[in-house]
Amino acid sequence: MQSHILACNGHVQPNADTPTGANSSAVPGASGSEPSPLICVEFTGTDTPLLLARNGELLHAIEHLAAKILRLEPEEHDLIFFDAEGFKAKRDRELHLAAETAIEQVRATGRPYSFPPMTSRERRMLHIALTKSGLPTASSGEGPRRFVVLYPEGPAPAQPIPTADRTRAIRNSFRRR
Repeated sequence: MQSHILACNGHVQPNADTPTGANSSAVPGASGSEPSPLICVEFTGTDTPLLLARNGELLHAIEHLAAKILRLEPEEHDLIFFDAEGFKAKRDRELHLAAETAIEQVRATGRPYSFPPMTSRERRMLHIALTKSGLPTASSGEGPRRFVVLYPEGPAPAQPIPTADRTRAIRNSFRRR
């Protein structure tokens, strides 16, 4: 398996013959809606199907480990971007299309729309894409089953905080002082 670092300070360079910044459409943030990644790695080779198996689970894990190694805060995880065969770039486009479809459906029916479970990065991208509609959103569920819900006009229904989560939040607030 090979890896190519494609971005440096948000400028994409797929190969040495291409001028820096010539193909920035495949990198998230290149459109200006979100920050450009500082590090973008594209994996290539015969082993890339291993990275993409089970909805890119290994690819997401490698990206997560890199964020931990670099000691990035959760809000900074978008500063790194690992992809293989355009998998994540394609998924980002799918999320934007799903957001547009859900917005139309919620406005037409007046009923909440629940997206399937997804990673925290995908949920964040979905929240950002849905913000433009002005409709309220919320994440629901726990762990790998966490998903986004888009609500019709008006405030999103309040969701009760499970006791274990409330206890953990209180403990964490004391630890950070």
